[in-house]
Amino acid sequence: MASHKRNSNAEPNAAAAGAAKDPITPDTNPEGVGGPEIVSGEGFVGDAMQKLQAEKQEMMNTLVRRQADFENFKKRVEKEKQQDRHRGVEIMIEQMLPVLDAFDRALAGPVSAENADYRKGFEMIRTQLWSALAKQGLERIDTAGKEFDPNLHHAIESVPNTEHGEGTVVGEMQPGYRFHGRVLRPAMVRVAAERSN
Repeated sequence: MASHKRNSNAEPNAAAAGAAKDPITPDTNPEGVGGPEIVSGEGFVGDAMQKLQAEKQEMMNTLVRRQADFENFKKRVEKEKQQDRHRGVEIMIEQMLPVLDAFDRALAGPVSAENADYRKGFEMIRTQLWSALAKQGLERIDTAGKEFDPNLHHAIESVPNTEHGEGTVVGEMQPGYRFHGRVLRPAMVRVAAERSN
């Protein structure tokens, strides 16, 4: 009975002695993850970062392109609006040219004491009308003594003339007008022709 007790006490002592001789080292890598695999993990992170950087740069480039497209769109819309405005004014001015012609014909008539007051009123109205149209960009085409230009002048008569060279405008039958450099109506003119012998 005593020996049995002695043996049971000896077993724990032996286990304690064995534990003292062979200390247990903790398993710091239970899944067997090695050093090279960590490096490859860092490489994966590096690749992911490069991919994200490339995507970010592509998004920035796309944003810059979209911004440029939008600015171009705004400029194009503004230009079209300006062109539409000019075209509307141009159409209105074209319709007003016969009114200017009527004033010019009325003022070209003979002056007398009876019509002096009316003439003065016509001159004032014509001046106001012309001023309003000129502010919009209307200008009269010069003709007197100018070389005939088919882009600006419409020749309705060719007259022999010794005072001016051939092809010179010597008379204006109807004035011509330009609007912002574009011919609305060419001037109807007489052109000097070579004098026949």
